Amino acid sequence: MSSAQQAPERQVFVSRTAFILAAIGSAIGLGNIWRFPYVAYDSGGGAFIIPYLIALLTAGIPLLFVVYAIGHRARSSAPLAYRSLHRAAEPIGWFKTGIATLIGIYYAVIVGWAVSYTGFSFTQAWGDDAEGFFIGEYLQQNGEAGLSGDFVPGVMIPLIIIWVVCLAILYAGVQRGIARFSRIFVPLLIVVFAIMVVRALFLPGAAAGLDALFTPDWSALTDPSVWVNAYGQIFFSLSIMFGIMLTYASYLKRKTNLTGSGLVVGFANSSFEMLAGVGVFAALGFMAHTAGTGVDEVVSNGVGLAFIAFPTIISQMPGGTIFGVLFFLTLIFAGLTSLVSIIQVPVAAIADKTGISERTSTVIVGGLMAVVSILIMPTATGLSVLDTIDAFTNNIGIVGVALTAIITVGWLLVGLPQLRDHLNGVSSFKVGRTWIIFVSVVTPIVLGFMLIQQMITFAQEGYEGYPTWHLLLFGWGLIAALAYVSFLVSIIPWPKKSLDRVDEARANFEAEAAAESGAGTDTTAARPRTRTLTSGGDKA
Repeated sequence: MSSAQQAPERQVFVSRTAFILAAIGSAIGLGNIWRFPYVAYDSGGGAFIIPYLIALLTAGIPLLFVVYAIGHRARSSAPLAYRSLHRAAEPIGWFKTGIATLIGIYYAVIVGWAVSYTGFSFTQAWGDDAEGFFIGEYLQQNGEAGLSGDFVPGVMIPLIIIWVVCLAILYAGVQRGIARFSRIFVPLLIVVFAIMVVRALFLPGAAAGLDALFTPDWSALTDPSVWVNAYGQIFFSLSIMFGIMLTYASYLKRKTNLTGSGLVVGFANSSFEMLAGVGVFAALGFMAHTAGTGVDEVVSNGVGLAFIAFPTIISQMPGGTIFGVLFFLTLIFAGLTSLVSIIQVPVAAIADKTGISERTSTVIVGGLMAVVSILIMPTATGLSVLDTIDAFTNNIGIVGVALTAIITVGWLLVGLPQLRDHLNGVSSFKVGRTWIIFVSVVTPIVLGFMLIQQMITFAQEGYEGYPTWHLLLFGWGLIAALAYVSFLVSIIPWPKKSLDRVDEARANFEAEAAAESGAGTDTTAARPRTRTLTSGGDKA
């Protein structure tokens, strides 16, 4: 029996529906609810839909196809999947894994805040000063940048609960854990959010809020920053370059409609963002109506929208308790489905690299992430650390690794034709030269502009007034350290069984392709060539 035949079976999603729900759950996160509405409003209102849809079709969905193909073709985690393309590409996978690790560490505490605020909604504990309550009383921030040993029990307890729930889901496995969880909570998220949106539409002033959001400013289409915002929103909201979609695709069966699944996930994510825009701005319209001001004076973004603006709205509206509970439940559901997928990236990577089971990796990797998260985030300085890591990982780390991955795969390795053939071999919607142009030309131009612009901004203006040492430690320094570790870990040899699984997957795909083209089913000639790509001289 060959070594490839002895490779262990990888976990799989038992159905395409299970994968689609898990992928939609990953894509629909907190950013869909609190980032898209503001970006759309600030980027031309209704006119923003045009660059947004163009960005979805020319970058979002094409890149989704790329990572689906890389993960599915190798049937392995991000580092090993990139290594299967070329040994020198492995650090890209590790950098993505590191980014997911950092995001998971701070993302969990935001979901924990939503847990607390679900309870606060019953009594409207924030009173008349939602901002003062959130920053001062609930988070107990001391206004200093750095690390503090002053823990906030009200933040720590829900954070621990979130980590226990996520690790329990991941420990149950891909099908029994992730798939079952997504099958329940993704539909529940959509239903609960739809109910909240309907309620918001009947509030006084809702129409003014919707007018503010959707009234088109056609002149915005001539502003390059509006187009950059559109590509940025699509890029971040689809979780394309976090390693998530690649990892999820690696658990698909060999015969799976990859492009069809990608289209469903892409349009489902964008549809939810549109729904979020309607709900958020209907509520903001009510807030402006109550305050007797314009919608432009109450619009906010990010954490401020969720934990300051919305509590204020809840206090002012009839039936605010129910509305508040529904809103913060949607944040919990959206956050949990995304957090589970984020943690799975390093769990799968370490399992492949060490040869341990994914359950063991969940306990070790997930446990360490939980400990770091609990030690840093629920402290009197946790907000400044979270804010800085979030800004640099998203705007520098993710954009940088995405640009590097596309240049490496599309330009240096000339690997897009191979990925195209893989996609077309298993999918209903075929891709061709146009897809390659979108991925290798359009997307790098946009990403390169975004990266250079953001690096110049951070270098010249800093970030949020934080001291230089703070930005060097939790911003630039963290990204540099992540890059160094990614190269360092790539030197460590892979277990033979991990390499064998990639060999087997590649051989099986090539055999099926040869059989369909009438070239026969003998795979013995294919195995030595794929072995050279995947093993690269590693010793068992």
